Amino acid sequence: MSQNGIHALVGVAARKWAPQKEWLLIGVVLGSMAPDLDNLAVAYVTLTKGDAHALHRTFTHSFFTILAVLAAFYLIAMLTKNQKWNNLGIGLGIGILLHILLDLALWFNGVELLWPLGGELNFWAGFTPPAWLSVILDTGEFLAFGLYFLLLISLSRKHNTDSERQGSVKNLAYVEFALFVIFATLFLAKGSTGLPYTIYGALYLISLITALVITVKMKKTIELV
Repeated sequence: MSQNGIHALVGVAARKWAPQKEWLLIGVVLGSMAPDLDNLAVAYVTLTKGDAHALHRTFTHSFFTILAVLAAFYLIAMLTKNQKWNNLGIGLGIGILLHILLDLALWFNGVELLWPLGGELNFWAGFTPPAWLSVILDTGEFLAFGLYFLLLISLSRKHNTDSERQGSVKNLAYVEFALFVIFATLFLAKGSTGLPYTIYGALYLISLITALVITVKMKKTIELV
């Protein structure tokens, strides 16, 4: 896992350098989060007893995927005569690239930058994180999502946008913090195998999809950062 909420936070922070174009920043934030949707495929392969490691950080983390996204949204913009679609595609491409770079720099697994041609790049090859660190990194997914939700609330209050969503997003942040404490305690005490890890994985995927939905619903807040 890679603390997808941190990717979202980096996407929002990118506003300092991004030009003010409609749908661009929402694309950056969504693109920063979306590559980890490959965990849906990983979960399916895991449940069917396949090789999950052959999927994670491959097709959603490839430079070719970035090019495909840019081309697809450029064509949509041409067909609809709406430049906002091209802005969204550029934002998604930037976000995916930021996600890839952060994965390479901070996490301990390789990334197949040229999938499907192969050639995994791993700056941490040969390093095995201790068990306790793996637990904190895994369960830290919930902590990172909680922090991202709190940031959205703070920005919403600052700009007086999406005020009707502040209460529900705040409750979601508290849920994420509670899940972090529960699973970190459980995994450190009992280990992260079996049914508890399956439940953790399911809740992580639900959290990821929820974060993407909340991001779209709070588009006004994000684009006014």
